[in-house]
Amino acid sequence: MYATILLLHLLGAILWTGGHLVLTLSILPAALKHKDPQPLLDFESRFEKLAMTALAVQVTTGMMLARHYLPNPALWFAEAQPFSVIIKAKLMLLLLTLLTALSARFRVLPQLGAATSSNAGSPVKTRLLYTMAAHILLVTLLSVAFVIVGVGVRTGWFY
Repeated sequence: MYATILLLHLLGAILWTGGHLVLTLSILPAALKHKDPQPLLDFESRFEKLAMTALAVQVTTGMMLARHYLPNPALWFAEAQPFSVIIKAKLMLLLLTLLTALSARFRVLPQLGAATSSNAGSPVKTRLLYTMAAHILLVTLLSVAFVIVGVGVRTGWFY
């Protein structure tokens, strides 16, 4: 069972992190260069369901893996448990990711979509584009940090 949970966790990480790396390294630079948010909006509309599914799989399997290593969730926050550092780091990364993603989804994207469809003034659209770029970069960095911490579990880097 452990191997199946780990496999699902890794597949979720591949989808989530890989998608954000494609967005950051391929689509975002072109959108910024041309000051055109439409490629970001198009990618977001296609990737969102897959990304949210991958994130849900990662959260679910992550909790299962944490229970594998420390069966009592109270120990996840105990100072005496070396593995609790990993769990706390992952939970902090998850919180930061969720806050950033919620801000992008419910604050920035609606404004950016409205500004793009109404041909709002260039300064407004440009400001929103750069705000969205900051959100994208932050979520991508957080997703890479998730991978680094996850690899640290298997390699013993952090304990």
